[in-house]
Amino acid sequence: MLYTSLLQTASGPMQAGDHPNRLLLASLLAGQRSGMGCLPAQLGLEAADFQQLWLDYFPHAGLPTSRPAAVPDRVPEWDELYQFLLDHRAGQQPVEAWMATILTTACAGRDHLWQDLGLASRGELSQLIALNFPALAQANQGDMKWKKFIYRQLCAREGIYVCPAPSCNACADRPQCFGPEC
Repeated sequence: MLYTSLLQTASGPMQAGDHPNRLLLASLLAGQRSGMGCLPAQLGLEAADFQQLWLDYFPHAGLPTSRPAAVPDRVPEWDELYQFLLDHRAGQQPVEAWMATILTTACAGRDHLWQDLGLASRGELSQLIALNFPALAQANQGDMKWKKFIYRQLCAREGIYVCPAPSCNACADRPQCFGPEC
């Protein structure tokens, strides 16, 4: 219901179909507001960034007035994850930095990344990454689960190799990284 409401009130500088991030953000916000995922009220964003995101994508929806919840504990590697995502962003749009913050915040969750984000499906997460971090989407040739893939790429960049096998195809844990998500 919130998803539909957000898209119906999205008549401002952009129309609902003008930018695919509007649809993804509406799904993310609807999931978060209905208690799905692990994101706090402002999605892990600073108050000013959350307000700007809301005004840019849902200008006529009315900014939520609920008191922002505390941001959950950050993972120790938060700064490195955030910078890794920024290094793979599509361009220099503010929404890409916001999405990097949101994704990094959700990495503290215990479920699949799409679930921690409160999205309806892994497909939505794949769209979000392809739109905002296209180099990462292209690099995930084997369709590895996103949280595992992001961490694996970050570790490889830092010269840390924790996988027990020389390749994913030879690894006994392959089904946990590439298997279907429940």
